[in-house]
Amino acid sequence: MNHQEFQDKFGLFYRSQLMREVVEVIQQVSATDITVLIQGESGTGKELVAKAIHGLSKRSSNKLLSVNCGAIPEGIIESELFGHQKGAFTGAIESRKGYFELADEGSLFLDEIGELPTSVQVKFLRVLETKEILRIGAETVSKVDVRFITATNKDLNFEVSKKKFREDLFYRLRSVMIEIPPLRKRKEDIPLLANKFLADFCMRNKIEQIRIDDQAYDFLIEYHWPGNVRELKNAIESASALNKTGILKSEDFGKNFVVSLNEMPHRNLPIHLNKSADEAERGLILSALIEIKKDLVDLKNAIINDGNEVQSQNNPVSIKEVQKEAIKNALIKTHYNKKKAASMLNISLRTLYRKIKEYGLSLRED
Repeated sequence: MNHQEFQDKFGLFYRSQLMREVVEVIQQVSATDITVLIQGESGTGKELVAKAIHGLSKRSSNKLLSVNCGAIPEGIIESELFGHQKGAFTGAIESRKGYFELADEGSLFLDEIGELPTSVQVKFLRVLETKEILRIGAETVSKVDVRFITATNKDLNFEVSKKKFREDLFYRLRSVMIEIPPLRKRKEDIPLLANKFLADFCMRNKIEQIRIDDQAYDFLIEYHWPGNVRELKNAIESASALNKTGILKSEDFGKNFVVSLNEMPHRNLPIHLNKSADEAERGLILSALIEIKKDLVDLKNAIINDGNEVQSQNNPVSIKEVQKEAIKNALIKTHYNKKKAASMLNISLRTLYRKIKEYGLSLRED
């Protein structure tokens, strides 16, 4: 299958050499049942890669199940994966197959594998090695024939060093590892993707074709895209929905962009101001952006800090107090949308729920 046929069939659009190399690996590993670990930042298209691996495999006529490990509460994830027998625990009113059995003879895509609790990791390792599962409450094992594809946006090497992920499971998962490059490292793909998303949006909504002007292309290419392909798609669709002229210009995109925690101190932000705005307005907007960046950095550091206290000016503040305030502020800013708050804090949804319970925070607006 050539590159154009691959793009048309699986929706992974690219021109860059980096993505061509990724696709060549996908085509090579698809012919086997080897376990694949897909690594890449959020929004790079890990699930599309998993679908392509399955779609090119000998299992393509059977189902591909996709499971987000980070979205399943820790207390029930073992039951969700392995299944359970009737009466195995309170509320188990009937026997139920888990995802491992449901994906039998097909493929199982486990996204956010880095969020898998350590208590389940050892059991999952046994499934990988023996292709046998034991339902909760069962007395005998069952055989499953499943091809496993996993993905993570975490550095699992780092997670292993911090004892948060089992080393033996990591080495078993990475039989083949596919690293998807972030969009900022494959800028030549941006115009192709932008035009594809634009054409799809116009077709779905039955509107006349909108085009992007040359300056807007330059603007899109220069932006650092912390949200990767997903952010580009959202930016194109948002700008198109509000467009009145049939031409997307640079200023149509500026308001949709976010501040990058990593890049803001080192480069100019792609912010477009109305040419009639005076210098005071410009200064006000820049000051606001700096404050937002500082708040987000503080929130992120509060969550990932491993120490016992955070130093603020000359007064030591308990890390728990800072974490509690960070989570509270994130919930308020997102109007208690837990998924958005977790994304803002760069933590999993399960961790957010655990912290909310730990600190006795409200789950909704008063």
